Amino acid sequence: MKEKQLIPIGEGFPVFIIAELSANHNGSLETAIETIRAAKRAGADAIKFQTYTADTMTINCNKEDFKIKGTIWEGKNLYQLYQEAYTPWEWHEELFKVAKEESLICFSSPFDFSSVDFLEKLNVPAYKIASFEITDIPLIEYVASKGKPIILSTGIATDEDIQLAIAACKKMGNNQIALLKCTSSYPAPIEEANMVMVRDLANKYGVISGLSDHTMGSTVAIVSVCFGAKIIEKHFILDRSVGGPDASFSMNEAEFKQMVIAVREAERAIGAVNYQLTDKQQSGRTFSRSLYIVKDVKKGEMLTPENVRSIRPGYGMHPKYYSEVLGKIAKSDIEKGTALSFELIE
Repeated sequence: MKEKQLIPIGEGFPVFIIAELSANHNGSLETAIETIRAAKRAGADAIKFQTYTADTMTINCNKEDFKIKGTIWEGKNLYQLYQEAYTPWEWHEELFKVAKEESLICFSSPFDFSSVDFLEKLNVPAYKIASFEITDIPLIEYVASKGKPIILSTGIATDEDIQLAIAACKKMGNNQIALLKCTSSYPAPIEEANMVMVRDLANKYGVISGLSDHTMGSTVAIVSVCFGAKIIEKHFILDRSVGGPDASFSMNEAEFKQMVIAVREAERAIGAVNYQLTDKQQSGRTFSRSLYIVKDVKKGEMLTPENVRSIRPGYGMHPKYYSEVLGKIAKSDIEKGTALSFELIE
């Protein structure tokens, strides 16, 4: 994704943290605007929307196929859910404007060709393909053809699905690809997070990898950083108590802020492979062990385990010389508590 670098993702950049607005505006433009501002306060790098209507997503049908089962949206059909959850397209321009004012990168997940065309008019810097759309190869090709970074969630993807999606991007000449490990459960059980996949996605497919997280709390997000995540996406809400389709697995401002702090600390903690000691570590070696005279020694006296020991502090000879100095003769009187050196013995 470094070719055009429309968004700061990849090696050499901090983890890119996305606040997902999703349906958490609850049908209120004012709430949506305040959520963007809260995301900035919480430390997000970007705010992401979902651009669809119920009619671009599905059809209004009550046949069994269209009824939602086994999720938090039980009892609704698909059309009802998306009618409730969608972000009105007429809001987008204003929301993008507010995000720009807040210095937040703003982009969206399109769900059909018309939403891509609409977002192109808003000059989005990137696109996100939702987990359930990873099998929509024509959509992926169309998005990839716009030449912008494309982030794909893998929540329902098999290895073959991922290969097809990547091939679709590359077919359109777009190599600016990122894959997000995602568990498409709402909320997702932490034991299904499988964060080892973050590293494997990057290594196996030669792309940037990250996390789209539906678990509760920030543990999984923090762990993902340890496995090389360069993107973290979390659903963001002003107040879960107001409800909404995604409220139960969304973070509020205080929680998101704590996650951001923890992620940044995790980044600093990971550091780099380096066997050189810092100044502080070097000074700490004074508390290591070294060879000391622990009993007064007269000139001509032999060094033995009774008068030489490896003890703290670390100003004397390295303990590796212990066997070598035993049996040596003191050149002069040596007082107890003297750091041993070769200059003192013969």
